[in-house]
Amino acid sequence: MTDPIEQGPILVTGGARSGKSSFAEQLSARLADGGTYIATAQIWDEEMRERIGLHRQQRESSGFAWTTLEEPLELPALLRTCSAKEAHSGVVLVDCLTLWLSNCLLRVEGQEDAASLTSAAVDELVRAVQGHEGPLVLVTNEVGSGIVPEYPLGRLYRDLAGRMNQRLASVCGQVFLVTAGIPVELKSRAFRLE
Repeated sequence: MTDPIEQGPILVTGGARSGKSSFAEQLSARLADGGTYIATAQIWDEEMRERIGLHRQQRESSGFAWTTLEEPLELPALLRTCSAKEAHSGVVLVDCLTLWLSNCLLRVEGQEDAASLTSAAVDELVRAVQGHEGPLVLVTNEVGSGIVPEYPLGRLYRDLAGRMNQRLASVCGQVFLVTAGIPVELKSRAFRLE
């Protein structure tokens, strides 16, 4: 990775097991001496419980001073709280936004306006990211590069995730795509149609 790290929010994206979370944690350690790790996962089964436990152990053994907060739904409000508290004392890392989006969508699943309610939650998240003071690293998944989901809820989720990622990328100072453990900063390489 080349310097400098720009000020402002940073978005880290990639596919499953691409190395994006590890990169985001390493990047966070370059930005501050400690910070707040916001985990958005919910424990739905034993495999997920084990996965979350392993992530906790890895963070604890990293040598970086993390305070872990779990927030599956009210992420924008928590970001506003962390912004006031962490602005001068640490980095905030959110892992991951696509899990948060899934939680939001499943909360309103079956409602006629599920898409607009979830989009409104994304709008609130974007505002919270824009207003955040201090270092902020956001992890998200690229979910639109595979096959078209078979079910309407899967297609809606894929579309909402793609739009969320575009909106957040537009307000972040840097956007990293991680593939096979290799991070590439995208905004500095973006082609402009101007």
